[in-house]
Amino acid sequence: MLLVTGGAGYVGSHFLHEYLRQAHAGCVVLDNLTEGHARALEQPGVQHVEGTIGDQALLDRLFEQHEIDAVVHFAANAYVGESQANPFKYLQNNIVQSINLFEAMDRHGVRRIVFSSTCASYGIPDYVPIDEKHPQRPVNVYGNTKLIVEKILHSLAETRGWSFVALRYFNAAGAADDGTLGESHDPETHLIPLVLKVASGELPHVNINGDDYETPDGTCIRDYIHVTDLARAHCQALDLLRTNPPGTRQCINLGTEHGASVKEVIDVCESVTGKSIASVVGPRRSGDPARLVANAAFAEKVLGWKPQHDLKSILETAWRWEKNRRY
Repeated sequence: MLLVTGGAGYVGSHFLHEYLRQAHAGCVVLDNLTEGHARALEQPGVQHVEGTIGDQALLDRLFEQHEIDAVVHFAANAYVGESQANPFKYLQNNIVQSINLFEAMDRHGVRRIVFSSTCASYGIPDYVPIDEKHPQRPVNVYGNTKLIVEKILHSLAETRGWSFVALRYFNAAGAADDGTLGESHDPETHLIPLVLKVASGELPHVNINGDDYETPDGTCIRDYIHVTDLARAHCQALDLLRTNPPGTRQCINLGTEHGASVKEVIDVCESVTGKSIASVVGPRRSGDPARLVANAAFAEKVLGWKPQHDLKSILETAWRWEKNRRY
């Protein structure tokens, strides 16, 4: 049995969809629904328990009631701006509560975990594409919390024989191919859903944060990866942990190795939706690097993973979701 924390969130719910689609047995999802969606858990084989990973008594009950052999850990706060404005929320929820989860796992002999990490742990890149050997120098609290949890997992592997895979996502985007799941944040800060809200008439324009970067069109370049491709990588990481000896530890980038600028995203959105998308150029955001693109060769080598969706496919699934939202 698998325990999934934060499974009602964007990436977590798509992971459940893929994991169960592969005919795996059911799983227990622990989520307090503060940022996730109950409707995203309406999937056969999902047993939802409402609560937090900071509740030690609840965690003990879950490990006692279910034969859990591994954990996939998504539960976290993930807004960069909010992390800067409210650092203690992020330190408490992302680090302290993760430690609570790890203590409960260790008490019950569960020492395999796939951890949802981030490319934000790298900070401003020295070079692109970014590989796993790149120095990790986060420039925001959110990235720092993810890096600290990675270091904790390394310590547990060294001292307690834990096995882990930390997956460092680049820019998650898109929606499930069947239209049942998609991206739904409040507030929404991600570029692609904001652009699509302009296409649907919900917003008057999309803001471009700077057009004077050292890129071909002056706007920031990011590596957009389909959320279903991310979900597959988590399944392959679980397979790796379940078939390798204790003490396995890997930190792996997940990206497409192909960046797209803000203006390119808007252009492809116009092509996919058939709508004109207005934009307004504003000042740069503090700390925004010009380019963030993954070197994902290690993911292919270790997991046998390669992304299957390109930017057009990402936007097509996201647009289908935007027109027929379930939540």
